[in-house]
Amino acid sequence: MDSLFLYFTRLLNAVNNNYHRYIYNSIDWDSRLIGIIGPRGTGKTTLMLQHIKEDFPDKSKTLYVSMDNIWFTKNSLMDLAEKFYSYGGSYLFLDEVHRYPTWSIEIKNIYDSYPEMYVVFTGSSMLEIYKSNADLSRRAISYYLSGLSFREFLLLDKKLEIAPISLAEMLKNHLSIAAEITSKIKILPEFKRYLEYGYYPFYKEGLKTYSIRLQNIVNTILENDLPAVEKIEYITIQKIKKLLMILSSLVPYSPNINKLSGEIETNRANTIKYLGYLQKAGLINALLYSQKGMSAMNKPDKIYLDNTNLLHALAHSEVNLGNARETFFANQLSVEHLVNTSAKGDFEVDNKWIFEIGGSGKTFKQIKDLENSYTVIDDIETGHGNRIPLWLFGFLY
Repeated sequence: MDSLFLYFTRLLNAVNNNYHRYIYNSIDWDSRLIGIIGPRGTGKTTLMLQHIKEDFPDKSKTLYVSMDNIWFTKNSLMDLAEKFYSYGGSYLFLDEVHRYPTWSIEIKNIYDSYPEMYVVFTGSSMLEIYKSNADLSRRAISYYLSGLSFREFLLLDKKLEIAPISLAEMLKNHLSIAAEITSKIKILPEFKRYLEYGYYPFYKEGLKTYSIRLQNIVNTILENDLPAVEKIEYITIQKIKKLLMILSSLVPYSPNINKLSGEIETNRANTIKYLGYLQKAGLINALLYSQKGMSAMNKPDKIYLDNTNLLHALAHSEVNLGNARETFFANQLSVEHLVNTSAKGDFEVDNKWIFEIGGSGKTFKQIKDLENSYTVIDDIETGHGNRIPLWLFGFLY
């Protein structure tokens, strides 16, 4: 236990509290069991450590532990809870629970056996709490943490404080909102930087190694996190890796499942399952056509990489500008809205709004007869009417 407390103290002393992710103040920290789920690299560990540092004057009642710590090779999570409780501890923070095989059952047992103990845990975005062996959904309040929005990037990088803007407000008042923001900062150069390296908070640790670190994270997700959650074999991991690399060179891609299956040497059912893994892992964004029913859930209409930083890190050649624009829009809108592909525009959002994405030469012709339709334009600071700057959709969360 001493080694765990020492490691915890070192991490706590190093954490910076100058900036909080968008869900920090939305979390009900008074709940007895909290799950924070999200892709690797989005800041889940920092979120927990910030809460401990800010809200617990008496740190002796708290303990942060990463579940891949070597201590767990000879001790169980229940052992940890018992010893921690006997020391007077009551707030247990468990990081990367997917790396511990029986995490859900033991967390349930801790919750039931120690009524005075509070537990916060983080895990891979692939975890489905309600499908876990212990079905923690009836006990845990869960939150999903996405990568940095463009708004958060500007707050973290330039100390520019702008409150999140609802989509409805943006569509109604985008001209005045954009004018206010662009009066404070040259927005287009910052937007270009964000598309290349602003989605994952660890970019602050060095831009020269950012792409390499992001590639390493992708490998860690596929080689370590995915097998820990889905119990798949090595040869399957290699097929999924190959599938991701094929998609990274083709996206946005309307998938031919049979052709994809042939390229990775598997059957159609497996290919669809592998696409589901990549989606849950936060590596791709697979969208359905808005008019399809539930029977279409097994085949996405279009596939994007999850965010533009992955585009730059995994691209075999220069990133296609149109692809980057659509990837950014789908990524930022998907956090709080339902995003589908559309027959006439590029996207339909919340079964209500139609959006067509393009450069400064994009016209309204394609969607001019559609109600609630908008063109979303890159490389402009402000718009007019139903013509909205692309970068502004990075201020939704």
